[in-house]
Amino acid sequence: MSSNGEPTDLIGVDVGGTKALGVRLRPGPGPGGIVDRVELPSAAAGPDVVEVVARVVDRLVPDTVGAPPRALGVGLAGFVDGDGIVRAAPNAAGLVDVDVVAALRSRTGLDAVVDNDANCVAVAAHEWSDPPVDDLVAVTLGTGIGGGIIVDGRLLRGARGFAGEPGHAVVDPDGPVCPCGQRGCWERFASGSALRDAIDSAVRAGDLDDSAVPGRTGVELAAAVRAEVPGAGEVLDAFAARVALGVAGLVAVLDPAVVAIGGGLSAMGRELVDTVRRQLELRHRAVLLSPAPRIELAPFGPDAGAVGAAVLAGRRIALRGG
Repeated sequence: MSSNGEPTDLIGVDVGGTKALGVRLRPGPGPGGIVDRVELPSAAAGPDVVEVVARVVDRLVPDTVGAPPRALGVGLAGFVDGDGIVRAAPNAAGLVDVDVVAALRSRTGLDAVVDNDANCVAVAAHEWSDPPVDDLVAVTLGTGIGGGIIVDGRLLRGARGFAGEPGHAVVDPDGPVCPCGQRGCWERFASGSALRDAIDSAVRAGDLDDSAVPGRTGVELAAAVRAEVPGAGEVLDAFAARVALGVAGLVAVLDPAVVAIGGGLSAMGRELVDTVRRQLELRHRAVLLSPAPRIELAPFGPDAGAVGAAVLAGRRIALRGG
């Protein structure tokens, strides 16, 4: 709260492989809401991330109504430790060992909190779960695959703070090389990058009309499925089967009430989630014990990571008595 009792807006920024997405979140007695949103291109590379995030903040802060924001939450791809420093990042190597927290505090003047981007999605999904649940897994499908795990209502961090990286679980030891150095990681088959490759292969093979997916994006594929373009459904089914493979493993290990799908591919909407659910039921019924977990889109869609980062920033203020 501000000194005059007005809610203090929170800033959250999710830095992905191609863009930085920022929101200004208005806390309140209910769930609050997004009052402003900014999206800028980003290469997610090293110290440049600080400047990209700062530009997002600069765009969000001038229009703040009432008290200025008190804190900034940032979601970054990679293995983020308890100090908010990325210690490994297969898809953003330039971030490794950069003290983004200190740099952002210096550049923006805001109290900064940095966490794994998929953890931020998990926080948002848990905060806005309806009906509420205590056990949830978030899977983010973007350039790679990230994950965030909520157990008994709390974010699971692990011994080093790196819990929740299912994208680097090996599903095919003879599969393609992953940027992390292993072969056959799940994200090599079920990420946004993998979907782009699958769409391109279908077009080159003549199984899908190029005009339906000129940008080779998931959103275009979902639209093609809705329009019943020949071949589009088959591409989505095959991709969703690979997503379902990893989700089934998470369900078997963690028994969540909800699996929330976030990341850039969540912009595909119901076509993605419904097809993943169908593939789970077809191929992995043994792990879907009654009642089966809900498979749903993360709240706020692709904005969920930024929203969750803002929520984490607000929690930091509360812990410090701010």
